[in-house]
Amino acid sequence: MKKSWQISESEVTDHSTYLNRRRFMQGVGGAALLGGGLGSGLGNAVAETTDAVIRTIAKPEKPVAYTRKAPEWLQNKLAATVPSSIATDEDLTPFPYVEQYNNFYEFGTSKDDPFENAQNFKTDPWKVSISGEADITGDFTLEDILKPHDLEERIYRLRCVEAWSMVVPWIGFPLGDLLKRFKPSSKAKYVRFKTLFDPKQMPGQASRFTAIDYPYVEGLRIDEAMNELAFLAVGLYGEAMPPQNGAPLRLVVPWKYGFKSIKSVVSIEFMEQQPKTTWELSNSREYGFYANVNPEVSHPRWSQASERRLPSSLFSLNRMDTRMFNGYEEQVAGLYKDLDLKRYF
Repeated sequence: MKKSWQISESEVTDHSTYLNRRRFMQGVGGAALLGGGLGSGLGNAVAETTDAVIRTIAKPEKPVAYTRKAPEWLQNKLAATVPSSIATDEDLTPFPYVEQYNNFYEFGTSKDDPFENAQNFKTDPWKVSISGEADITGDFTLEDILKPHDLEERIYRLRCVEAWSMVVPWIGFPLGDLLKRFKPSSKAKYVRFKTLFDPKQMPGQASRFTAIDYPYVEGLRIDEAMNELAFLAVGLYGEAMPPQNGAPLRLVVPWKYGFKSIKSVVSIEFMEQQPKTTWELSNSREYGFYANVNPEVSHPRWSQASERRLPSSLFSLNRMDTRMFNGYEEQVAGLYKDLDLKRYF
């Protein structure tokens, strides 16, 4: 039986330029993807660009040129990405907004700071530490992490706690598939994630005026982490993950507010006790551990009953009602059947 969040590939007709490109790539055997450092095929059409593609993206106010790099092994995995039935049929958020309107305080607190400040962020080599209550632990390269997993594209809604939202085509694989590889023990009740701490590359971490402590820490209950919707992403819009969006590895938890989807992950720890997360420690009154999208629980400073879907403007606010669990209630409500969601927000 088809689930409420599943659609067929033929139904995904929005953002036609991108999708037509994807179908064309699949038609030629996935030899290359245009952009994101993935162009290594199609004869001479994208020759000379095996490790980088320079594109000009139109920001609403100005054009900006950027370079995207990815190692060859990652290019090859991304080129073999297959579409998933886990998707939404809503309009995709235009590519420039996804890449240029970000919260990533490690690179600055303004929405355009991450795009401006992260372009030289180095993600190769990259290691992820696995620790805690599991049979298999240690340090693993990004290639070690990704090698056994086939990549798929999932189209998810992204709802920010600030009451704006997007629809993004992520590339990655289920978080649960990765966690099972390390054989968590019966003591593993939670999973804690950490972002890279590198003030030389991340100017926001070096600022004396930062609102949070670093490294950035997030966490999930183990059953949340094993839910089929929890996703580790390494790309978007058919390309390698941009640094401002969390390269090279980020979490995507679509039924929770966006700050739970931690970026540039370097540590995954299985824990018996619930971890304290960054925004909890900074302001527990406003940001709880669960952070489930809930239109009935207002943020202390604004309502969560509606959201502003990007793109929007002063003359076209593009507002819509917020859905419980961001529209994924059927898949995740059972995780919280015994939980008071107004108390455990």
